[in-house]
Amino acid sequence: MFVDEAGVFIQAGSGGRGCKSFHHSRDVKKRRPDGGDGGRGGHIIIKADSGVHSLREFRYKRSIRAAVGGSGGSNNKAGRSGQDCVILVPPGTLIQDAENKLILKDLVKDGQEVVMARGGRGGRGNSKMPVPEEGKAGESFHLLLELKLIAEVGLVGYPNAGKSSLISCISKAKPKIAPYPFTTKAPVLGIVEYNDRLFKVADIPGLIEGAHQGTGLGDKFLRHIERTVILVFLIDMAGVDGRNPWDDFVSLREELGLYKPKLLKKPYLIAANKMDLAQSRKNLEVFSKKTKEIAVPISCKTGNNLDNLVENIYHIL
Repeated sequence: MFVDEAGVFIQAGSGGRGCKSFHHSRDVKKRRPDGGDGGRGGHIIIKADSGVHSLREFRYKRSIRAAVGGSGGSNNKAGRSGQDCVILVPPGTLIQDAENKLILKDLVKDGQEVVMARGGRGGRGNSKMPVPEEGKAGESFHLLLELKLIAEVGLVGYPNAGKSSLISCISKAKPKIAPYPFTTKAPVLGIVEYNDRLFKVADIPGLIEGAHQGTGLGDKFLRHIERTVILVFLIDMAGVDGRNPWDDFVSLREELGLYKPKLLKKPYLIAANKMDLAQSRKNLEVFSKKTKEIAVPISCKTGNNLDNLVENIYHIL
Protein backbone atom coordinates (compact mmCIF):
# COMPACT_ATOMS: atom_id res chain seq x y z
CA MET A 1 0.00 0.00 0.00
CA PHE A 2 1.32 3.43 -1.00
CA VAL A 3 0.90 6.02 1.77
CA ASP A 4 2.01 9.62 1.17
CA GLU A 5 0.70 11.38 4.29
CA ALA A 6 0.91 10.48 7.96
CA GLY A 7 0.76 12.01 11.42
CA VAL A 8 3.16 10.94 14.14
CA PHE A 9 3.98 11.94 17.72
CA ILE A 10 7.68 11.93 18.61
CA GLN A 11 9.17 12.07 22.10
CA ALA A 12 12.90 12.37 22.71
CA GLY A 13 14.32 10.60 25.75
CA SER A 14 14.57 12.24 29.16
CA GLY A 15 17.97 12.77 30.73
CA GLY A 16 19.20 10.37 33.40
CA ARG A 17 19.15 11.22 37.09
CA GLY A 18 22.26 12.60 38.80
CA CYS A 19 23.83 10.37 41.41
CA LYS A 20 24.09 10.98 45.16
CA SER A 21 27.29 9.38 46.41
CA PHE A 22 30.16 10.07 48.81
CA HIS A 23 33.77 8.97 48.62
CA HIS A 24 35.00 7.06 51.68
CA SER A 25 38.69 6.97 52.64
CA ARG A 26 40.58 6.08 55.81
CA ASP A 27 42.93 8.99 55.22
CA VAL A 28 40.17 11.56 54.89
CA LYS A 29 37.71 11.99 57.75
CA LYS A 30 35.24 14.15 55.82
CA ARG A 31 33.36 12.38 53.08
CA ARG A 32 33.66 13.93 49.63
CA PRO A 33 30.63 13.95 47.29
CA ASP A 34 31.43 12.04 44.09
CA GLY A 35 28.04 11.47 42.43
CA GLY A 36 28.25 11.57 38.62
CA ASP A 37 25.92 13.22 36.10
CA GLY A 38 23.10 11.43 34.36
CA GLY A 39 23.37 10.75 30.62
CA ARG A 40 21.40 12.76 28.05
CA GLY A 41 18.23 11.32 26.56
CA GLY A 42 18.19 9.92 23.06
CA HIS A 43 17.45 12.23 20.13
CA ILE A 44 14.78 11.61 17.51
CA ILE A 45 16.44 11.82 14.07
CA ILE A 46 14.52 11.71 10.80
CA LYS A 47 16.58 10.57 7.81
CA ALA A 48 15.79 10.26 4.09
CA ASP A 49 16.57 6.80 2.73
CA SER A 50 16.14 5.82 -0.92
CA GLY A 51 15.33 2.28 0.19
CA VAL A 52 12.05 3.53 1.69
CA HIS A 53 9.28 4.28 -0.81
CA SER A 54 6.23 5.13 1.27
CA LEU A 55 5.05 6.40 4.66
CA ARG A 56 3.13 3.18 5.21
CA GLU A 57 4.91 2.37 8.49
CA PHE A 58 3.27 5.36 10.18
CA ARG A 59 -0.24 4.04 9.58
CA TYR A 60 0.47 1.53 12.35
CA LYS A 61 3.12 3.37 14.36
CA ARG A 62 1.70 6.74 15.42
CA SER A 63 3.96 7.30 18.44
CA ILE A 64 7.77 7.03 18.55
CA ARG A 65 9.94 7.50 21.62
CA ALA A 66 13.70 7.51 22.11
CA ALA A 67 15.50 5.88 25.03
CA VAL A 68 16.07 7.69 28.33
CA GLY A 69 19.55 8.47 29.60
CA GLY A 70 21.18 6.34 32.26
CA SER A 71 21.61 7.49 35.86
CA GLY A 72 24.97 8.74 37.08
CA GLY A 73 27.15 6.57 39.30
CA SER A 74 29.56 6.88 42.16
CA ASN A 75 33.17 7.95 41.69
CA ASN A 76 31.99 10.64 39.23
CA LYS A 77 30.84 8.12 36.66
CA ALA A 78 28.48 9.69 34.10
CA GLY A 79 25.39 7.79 33.02
CA ARG A 80 25.21 6.46 29.47
CA SER A 81 23.43 8.53 26.86
CA GLY A 82 20.08 7.21 25.67
CA GLN A 83 20.19 5.57 22.25
CA ASP A 84 19.10 7.87 19.44
CA CYS A 85 16.06 6.81 17.45
CA VAL A 86 16.50 7.14 13.67
CA ILE A 87 13.29 7.28 11.63
CA LEU A 88 13.69 6.46 7.93
CA VAL A 89 11.47 8.19 5.39
CA PRO A 90 11.51 8.40 1.57
CA PRO A 91 13.45 11.26 -0.07
CA GLY A 92 10.96 14.00 -0.81
CA THR A 93 9.34 13.93 2.64
CA LEU A 94 8.14 17.27 3.95
CA ILE A 95 8.06 17.57 7.75
CA GLN A 96 5.49 19.96 9.23
CA ASP A 97 4.30 20.93 12.68
CA ALA A 98 0.87 19.28 12.87
CA GLU A 99 -0.65 22.11 14.89
CA ASN A 100 0.27 25.17 12.81
CA LYS A 101 1.38 23.49 9.52
CA LEU A 102 4.76 25.25 9.79
CA ILE A 103 7.32 23.58 7.53
CA LEU A 104 10.18 22.35 9.70
CA LYS A 105 12.31 20.48 7.15
CA ASP A 106 12.18 19.24 3.58
CA LEU A 107 14.26 16.08 3.15
CA VAL A 108 15.00 16.00 -0.56
CA LYS A 109 18.30 14.12 -0.89
CA ASP A 110 19.09 10.53 0.01
CA GLY A 111 20.96 10.46 3.34
CA GLN A 112 19.80 13.94 4.39
CA GLU A 113 18.80 13.99 8.06
CA VAL A 114 17.65 16.31 10.83
CA VAL A 115 17.55 16.06 14.62
CA MET A 116 13.82 16.62 15.04
CA ALA A 117 13.59 16.33 18.83
CA ARG A 118 16.54 16.65 21.20
CA GLY A 119 17.01 14.45 24.22
CA GLY A 120 16.88 16.02 27.66
CA ARG A 121 20.06 16.96 29.52
CA GLY A 122 21.14 14.60 32.23
CA GLY A 123 20.80 15.75 35.83
CA ARG A 124 23.98 16.82 37.62
CA GLY A 125 25.26 14.65 40.44
CA ASN A 126 26.14 15.79 43.95
CA SER A 127 29.77 16.26 42.97
CA LYS A 128 28.55 19.45 41.27
CA MET A 129 25.30 20.23 43.07
CA PRO A 130 24.39 20.05 46.75
CA VAL A 131 21.33 18.05 45.79
CA PRO A 132 21.41 15.72 42.74
CA GLU A 133 19.17 16.76 39.88
CA GLU A 134 16.55 14.86 37.95
CA GLY A 135 17.14 14.67 34.22
CA LYS A 136 15.38 17.14 31.92
CA ALA A 137 12.51 15.95 29.75
CA GLY A 138 13.19 15.47 26.04
CA GLU A 139 11.47 17.51 23.36
CA SER A 140 8.21 16.27 21.90
CA PHE A 141 6.25 17.22 18.78
CA HIS A 142 3.18 16.24 16.82
CA LEU A 143 4.36 16.07 13.21
CA LEU A 144 2.70 15.78 9.84
CA LEU A 145 4.76 13.94 7.22
CA GLU A 146 3.92 14.56 3.58
CA LEU A 147 5.62 12.75 0.72
CA LYS A 148 6.12 14.49 -2.62
CA LEU A 149 7.76 12.14 -5.08
CA ILE A 150 11.03 13.26 -6.63
CA ALA A 151 10.95 12.73 -10.39
CA GLU A 152 12.16 14.75 -13.35
CA VAL A 153 9.06 14.00 -15.44
CA GLY A 154 5.40 13.92 -14.41
CA LEU A 155 2.75 12.23 -16.57
CA VAL A 156 -0.57 14.07 -16.39
CA GLY A 157 -3.79 12.96 -18.03
CA TYR A 158 -7.37 11.85 -17.64
CA PRO A 159 -8.19 8.30 -16.50
CA ASN A 160 -7.76 5.73 -19.25
CA ALA A 161 -5.50 8.03 -21.32
CA GLY A 162 -2.74 5.42 -21.28
CA LYS A 163 -0.29 6.75 -18.67
CA SER A 164 0.32 3.34 -17.12
CA SER A 165 0.88 1.85 -20.57
CA LEU A 166 3.32 4.61 -21.45
CA ILE A 167 5.44 4.28 -18.31
CA SER A 168 5.54 0.50 -18.73
CA CYS A 169 6.75 0.94 -22.32
CA ILE A 170 9.53 3.46 -21.67
CA SER A 171 10.73 2.12 -18.29
CA LYS A 172 10.86 -1.11 -16.31
CA ALA A 173 7.94 -0.09 -14.09
CA LYS A 174 5.05 -2.55 -14.17
CA PRO A 175 1.87 -0.77 -13.05
CA LYS A 176 -1.54 -2.41 -13.33
CA ILE A 177 -3.01 -1.85 -16.80
CA ALA A 178 -6.65 -2.37 -17.77
CA PRO A 179 -9.10 -0.77 -20.26
CA TYR A 180 -11.14 1.07 -17.62
CA PRO A 181 -10.67 4.30 -15.63
CA PHE A 182 -8.86 4.57 -12.28
CA THR A 183 -6.73 1.46 -12.71
CA THR A 184 -3.83 3.30 -11.06
CA LYS A 185 -4.62 4.02 -7.41
CA ALA A 186 -1.24 5.47 -6.41
CA PRO A 187 1.69 7.23 -8.12
CA VAL A 188 4.17 4.94 -9.88
CA LEU A 189 7.84 5.74 -10.50
CA GLY A 190 9.72 4.44 -13.52
CA ILE A 191 13.36 4.96 -14.49
CA VAL A 192 14.08 5.74 -18.13
CA GLU A 193 17.54 5.34 -19.67
CA TYR A 194 18.46 7.41 -22.73
CA ASN A 195 21.90 8.39 -24.07
CA ASP A 196 23.62 7.12 -20.92
CA ARG A 197 21.41 9.29 -18.73
CA LEU A 198 18.82 8.08 -16.23
CA PHE A 199 15.75 10.07 -15.31
CA LYS A 200 12.65 9.28 -13.26
CA VAL A 201 9.12 9.48 -14.60
CA ALA A 202 6.12 9.64 -12.26
CA ASP A 203 2.78 8.21 -13.40
CA ILE A 204 0.17 10.27 -11.54
CA PRO A 205 -3.28 8.65 -11.14
CA GLY A 206 -5.82 10.06 -13.60
CA LEU A 207 -7.14 13.53 -12.86
CA ILE A 208 -10.76 14.60 -13.28
CA GLU A 209 -12.57 17.92 -13.12
CA GLY A 210 -12.36 19.38 -9.62
CA ALA A 211 -9.12 17.52 -8.81
CA HIS A 212 -7.62 20.68 -7.26
CA GLN A 213 -10.43 20.59 -4.67
CA GLY A 214 -9.91 16.94 -3.86
CA THR A 215 -12.38 15.35 -6.28
CA GLY A 216 -11.19 11.81 -6.94
CA LEU A 217 -8.35 12.43 -4.44
CA GLY A 218 -6.89 14.77 -7.06
CA ASP A 219 -5.24 17.14 -4.57
CA LYS A 220 -3.47 14.17 -2.96
CA PHE A 221 -2.02 13.15 -6.31
CA LEU A 222 -1.20 16.62 -7.62
CA ARG A 223 1.41 17.15 -4.90
CA HIS A 224 3.58 14.55 -6.59
CA ILE A 225 4.20 16.69 -9.67
CA GLU A 226 5.34 19.75 -7.70
CA ARG A 227 9.01 18.68 -7.78
CA THR A 228 9.09 17.63 -11.43
CA VAL A 229 11.15 19.49 -14.03
CA ILE A 230 8.90 18.78 -17.00
CA LEU A 231 5.26 17.74 -17.44
CA VAL A 232 3.99 15.41 -20.15
CA PHE A 233 0.29 15.84 -20.91
CA LEU A 234 -0.93 12.50 -22.22
CA ILE A 235 -4.05 13.00 -24.31
CA ASP A 236 -6.38 10.27 -25.58
CA MET A 237 -6.49 11.57 -29.14
CA ALA A 238 -9.10 8.99 -30.14
CA GLY A 239 -11.55 10.27 -27.52
CA VAL A 240 -12.67 6.72 -26.72
CA ASP A 241 -14.46 7.84 -23.55
CA GLY A 242 -16.55 10.37 -25.44
CA ARG A 243 -14.50 13.47 -24.54
CA ASN A 244 -12.88 15.92 -26.94
CA PRO A 245 -9.04 15.73 -26.78
CA TRP A 246 -8.69 19.54 -27.04
CA ASP A 247 -11.09 20.04 -24.12
CA ASP A 248 -9.10 17.50 -22.09
CA PHE A 249 -5.90 19.48 -22.55
CA VAL A 250 -7.50 22.80 -21.57
CA SER A 251 -9.19 21.22 -18.56
CA LEU A 252 -5.97 19.58 -17.32
CA ARG A 253 -4.14 22.91 -17.56
CA GLU A 254 -6.93 24.61 -15.61
CA GLU A 255 -6.79 22.03 -12.82
CA LEU A 256 -3.03 22.45 -12.45
CA GLY A 257 -3.33 26.24 -12.37
CA LEU A 258 -6.09 26.16 -9.76
CA TYR A 259 -4.03 23.82 -7.58
CA LYS A 260 -0.68 25.64 -7.89
CA PRO A 261 -0.27 28.42 -10.50
CA LYS A 262 3.51 27.83 -10.59
CA LEU A 263 2.90 24.42 -12.20
CA LEU A 264 1.85 26.21 -15.39
CA LYS A 265 5.34 27.70 -15.65
CA LYS A 266 6.99 24.30 -16.00
CA PRO A 267 8.13 23.22 -19.48
CA TYR A 268 5.81 20.62 -20.97
CA LEU A 269 5.21 18.26 -23.84
CA ILE A 270 1.95 16.95 -25.26
CA ALA A 271 1.80 13.28 -26.21
CA ALA A 272 -1.10 12.36 -28.48
CA ASN A 273 -1.79 8.72 -27.59
CA LYS A 274 -3.86 6.02 -29.36
CA MET A 275 -2.77 7.14 -32.83
CA ASP A 276 -3.28 3.54 -33.96
CA LEU A 277 -7.04 4.24 -34.00
CA ALA A 278 -8.57 5.67 -37.16
CA GLN A 279 -10.32 8.70 -35.60
CA SER A 280 -7.10 9.93 -33.97
CA ARG A 281 -5.63 11.49 -37.12
CA LYS A 282 -8.61 13.75 -37.73
CA ASN A 283 -8.80 14.64 -34.03
CA LEU A 284 -5.10 15.56 -34.00
CA GLU A 285 -5.67 18.06 -36.82
CA VAL A 286 -8.56 19.67 -34.92
CA PHE A 287 -6.52 19.60 -31.71
CA SER A 288 -3.64 21.53 -33.33
CA LYS A 289 -6.00 24.17 -34.74
CA LYS A 290 -7.94 24.70 -31.52
CA THR A 291 -5.04 24.68 -29.04
CA LYS A 292 -2.25 26.08 -31.25
CA GLU A 293 -0.06 23.38 -29.72
CA ILE A 294 2.21 20.78 -31.30
CA ALA A 295 1.69 17.25 -29.99
CA VAL A 296 3.98 14.24 -30.39
CA PRO A 297 1.85 11.47 -31.96
CA ILE A 298 2.41 8.10 -30.27
CA SER A 299 0.81 4.74 -29.74
CA CYS A 300 1.50 2.88 -26.52
CA LYS A 301 -0.26 -0.15 -27.97
CA THR A 302 2.05 -0.49 -30.99
CA GLY A 303 5.08 1.36 -29.55
CA ASN A 304 5.07 3.75 -32.50
CA ASN A 305 7.13 6.96 -32.06
CA LEU A 306 7.85 6.40 -28.35
CA ASP A 307 11.57 6.88 -29.00
CA ASN A 308 10.83 10.32 -30.41
CA LEU A 309 8.86 11.25 -27.29
CA VAL A 310 11.67 10.13 -24.98
CA GLU A 311 14.19 12.06 -27.09
CA ASN A 312 12.09 15.23 -26.77
CA ILE A 313 11.92 14.77 -23.00
CA TYR A 314 15.68 14.21 -22.87
CA HIS A 315 16.46 17.43 -24.79
CA ILE A 316 14.22 19.53 -22.51
CA LEU A 317 15.87 18.04 -19.42
